[in-house]
Amino acid sequence: MDNDPLLAHLLNSDLKELLSISHIVLANSQVTNRHIERHYDMPVQCWSTLYVVVLSPGLRARDVMRVFPRPQNTVSRAVNLLESRGLIVQRPSSEDGRAKQLFPTTKGIALSEDIRVAALKRQAEIFGVLTADERTTLLALCHKVVSNPGLYRSEAMPDGD
Repeated sequence: MDNDPLLAHLLNSDLKELLSISHIVLANSQVTNRHIERHYDMPVQCWSTLYVVVLSPGLRARDVMRVFPRPQNTVSRAVNLLESRGLIVQRPSSEDGRAKQLFPTTKGIALSEDIRVAALKRQAEIFGVLTADERTTLLALCHKVVSNPGLYRSEAMPDGD
């Protein structure tokens, strides 16, 4: 940041918190998306959907939308692509026959693990500049922000929710 006066200026402006978080997310997404698209021929939202299905088998598409706030059509396309590639299967819910639960296949678990290994290395690259205590603090602060209902709805931008 010291080598880029414009970036330093933006990240110290009155919108410093939003712009700092956005910069980190967008910079990482650029690298991560490119890698996943080139090596696995899928958009990153497909891998994140696969990851959460592997982590929590039996969830529904609306659960994916809750943990990865994306439009319904984006999640639906991800689910359809993963299913067409044999990485997940959809089964009727035992509680509500109209709802579909998502389960990973053996192939999906293997692919998710392969990408997860690369993602862990990427995570270490990004956050390796922080001490263990700083990482703990960062996570605690992130969890606090995620727990804030104001993250998901806005009085300042009412048309955005």
